[in-house]
Amino acid sequence: MKILMLGWEYPPHISGGLATACQGLVESLLKKGHEVLFLLPKAVEEMQSERFRLISASNVELPKKKDSITYPLLRKLIPNVDPTQIHNLSGDKYNFSGAYGPNLIEEVYWLAVVISKLAKELEFDIIHAHDWLTFPAGIIAKEISRKPLVVHVHATAFDRSAKINHEIYEIERQGMLVADKVMAVSNLTKKIIIDKYHIDAKKVITTYNGVKQKDTSQNLDTSRFKEKIVTFLGRITYQKGPEYFIEAAEKVLKKDKNVRFVMAGNGDLMTEMIKIVAAKRLSSHFHFTGFLKGREVDRMLAMTDVFVMPSISEPFGIAPLEAIQANIPVIISRQSGVAEVLPHAFIVDYWDTNSLSEAIYGLLNHKSFAKMVKGLNRVALQNLTWGHAAETVSSTYQSVA
Repeated sequence: MKILMLGWEYPPHISGGLATACQGLVESLLKKGHEVLFLLPKAVEEMQSERFRLISASNVELPKKKDSITYPLLRKLIPNVDPTQIHNLSGDKYNFSGAYGPNLIEEVYWLAVVISKLAKELEFDIIHAHDWLTFPAGIIAKEISRKPLVVHVHATAFDRSAKINHEIYEIERQGMLVADKVMAVSNLTKKIIIDKYHIDAKKVITTYNGVKQKDTSQNLDTSRFKEKIVTFLGRITYQKGPEYFIEAAEKVLKKDKNVRFVMAGNGDLMTEMIKIVAAKRLSSHFHFTGFLKGREVDRMLAMTDVFVMPSISEPFGIAPLEAIQANIPVIISRQSGVAEVLPHAFIVDYWDTNSLSEAIYGLLNHKSFAKMVKGLNRVALQNLTWGHAAETVSSTYQSVA
């Protein structure tokens, strides 16, 4: 089957877990014999092999004439963008940043305009759109090509912020309503889609993420800290619960001073978290690394004794799987999708910093218990592969083709 896949990130352009998820899924779909045309706003470089093509929307000329489908639909989907006021125009092309910046909605709009041209030129059997950023493009591609649309929900407006962005919510809802099938990364996300977006439950399929197999025999320099290391790896944003990590750390340090807490990532709350750590006089036990990727993540995990993900709302959460792969015991919040597939992880409510601190302390100081937890989690990991995810996705394609 030939798949037109729409995404906002693809390695080496990585901002979070979405790029990793897209790559893992694409590589496994290719192994199953599918062909993938992957469009994203801005690629570092376009790639093409026998059955895979990475297309940068920044390199596609905009349509010279307006069609009767695209602009009327976009007027309904994204009413706050005026197509006569074009920023970042470079000749006949739109110069996408591919970032999550101030012109994000405008870039979402023009990605849909680009796809209105490509949908007439490319040959494909099905459209697969990742997250709300590509839902308008997916809707346009479906209307023009009359091919089935599958939308893949990695997160919702209810996961990203305490305050719902109603413009994004409506784009998400319209994408799910128009789609032939909706794939949710967990049962937690599936329930939100059904209850909050009022989507027919028969359309929604839980499709768990996987983890890419890594060479665990590689030599990594881990000679940095003498203390035991507890790691938070991810965006430092409201959704990820960073303040609860700090509260739990404060309680652990009252019992064990030989611990260093690492917050690996960046985000809009990073400065605030540094200030909180300083106010609590914990700076000598904390380390903020900034954004890490690739081998930097591997090295950080190789140094880690306990991994913590205290998310307030986490649709899935690939990072704990990577930690388990690195043979680290993990503690995750009950409010995460990954908790559904890791029954032997330490699972706590994100707000319960007493239980979180006790779990951290126990895993740091009781090696036999930590060893047992690590072993059980590695067994669970055997079924969480991108190959398994690709099987579910392939079945979903077949159901609507």
